[in-house]
Amino acid sequence: AAVYPHMNHAGGDGFWLVREPSGRVRTLMAPGPAGSRATPSLYREAGHEVIPPRGALAALTVPGAVGGWALALEAAKAHGGRMPLRDLLAPAIRAAGEGYVVTRSQAQLTADKLDELKDAPGFAQAFLVDGKPPQQGDVLSQTAFAATLDHLAQAGLDDFYRGDVGREIAADLERIGSPVTRADLERYAAYTAEPLSVRLAAGTLHNAPPPTQGLASLIVLALFGRLKVGEAEGFDFVHGIVESTKRAFRVRDRVVTDPRRIEAPPDRYLDETFLAAEALKIDRRRAAPWPASADAGDTVWMGAADAGGLVVSYIQSIYWEFGSGCVLPRTGLLMQNRGASFSLDRGAANPLAPGRLPFHTLNPALAVLKDGRVMAYGTMGGDGQPQTQAAVFARHVFFRQPLDEALDRPRWLLGRTWGSTHTNLRLEPRFAGTVIDWLQSAGHDVAVLAEPYSDTMGHAGAVVLHADGTLEGAHDPRADGGAAGL
Repeated sequence: AAVYPHMNHAGGDGFWLVREPSGRVRTLMAPGPAGSRATPSLYREAGHEVIPPRGALAALTVPGAVGGWALALEAAKAHGGRMPLRDLLAPAIRAAGEGYVVTRSQAQLTADKLDELKDAPGFAQAFLVDGKPPQQGDVLSQTAFAATLDHLAQAGLDDFYRGDVGREIAADLERIGSPVTRADLERYAAYTAEPLSVRLAAGTLHNAPPPTQGLASLIVLALFGRLKVGEAEGFDFVHGIVESTKRAFRVRDRVVTDPRRIEAPPDRYLDETFLAAEALKIDRRRAAPWPASADAGDTVWMGAADAGGLVVSYIQSIYWEFGSGCVLPRTGLLMQNRGASFSLDRGAANPLAPGRLPFHTLNPALAVLKDGRVMAYGTMGGDGQPQTQAAVFARHVFFRQPLDEALDRPRWLLGRTWGSTHTNLRLEPRFAGTVIDWLQSAGHDVAVLAEPYSDTMGHAGAVVLHADGTLEGAHDPRADGGAAGL
């Protein structure tokens, strides 16, 4: 939030998968519900047929991420963590207050999305330089946000919702016309849940339950594993994961919503009988028709592991780049626009209603492998998240490519992300020409991108705890991030 604000901020949501030294895996769920004033009539009366993706009416959900931080801090203490909150937040306070260096992607995305964002309350003051997008290498600061973090370091994270910080957030939200109230903030609490899991020959895969699309990510790999593809990088590899993705997204779009409103348990779609039947529906030589989907997303993923056996996969987001674009002046908080995924149609799978949790593309992944390794992995990228997770996992685990190579290899994206209108199959140009030709011949609507390493394909990463205690991490060459041992 302090150094990569275009992808992530404390005004967003987050989800954690935590593998404890005992072997137990838990999820820490921090999605924020729609505000109590967020009703379809509010938007209809304002002249909107759909929820606007930017501005105050896009900032319609409670920020859940800080509540997730609080749960994570409790979990850390339960496992012997001794660092006080002020030390954990100190680097972010320093970077936000003294200045952070604008990355390539922040500079590019500010320029690309300027028309959408420049009029959002507080955006220009926080992220433009004399009314213009910053350049890569410029130094920007977030002084109000630094002060907020410093206050939380002293008062505790609960103050974000029920203290002085919460009062200031609520006052600014009311001033700009957001439907989120102080009472909504005061009622908020993150929660723990059991992860969704599926067993493969290589081990057990875990992901977050609804309202995330973790179910889809697990289905993709479970179906692809049943296809028994012999080698990576060829037509069978790409076609197999793409077709598995289509089957998984059909389930996701029909099932995933606020977990309190799901009639049947979602793990029924991870049952052996269901998966076997779905795998048989995949044509190994022809592309199935692809219904357009409309999910965009911008996110950060982080993973960590230690020699004591604790492994964490964490994903946090403000949804689109810069979220709603609204920066609250008293706290410096950049509000997400996750609520734009709601529908104003009462018959939709995710209709808008006060207190309802929105659908989340976010999903952190973690695998406990039969050879003793524990792997935390994830990516940003909306609809691309399950696809990139599958590509990286399959290359590294099924086909035994080194972790850095699995992240480097060319990738693809079926469907929308980054607010794009494209719904076709886009590929990086580093695939062999014969693979691209075969995909087109099989009926895929293929577009080859110009960039050999495209941001469109998401920014992935992974950490691995080996059976002998060795720790390994690798990051995506498409990203501004990195991997480090401490």
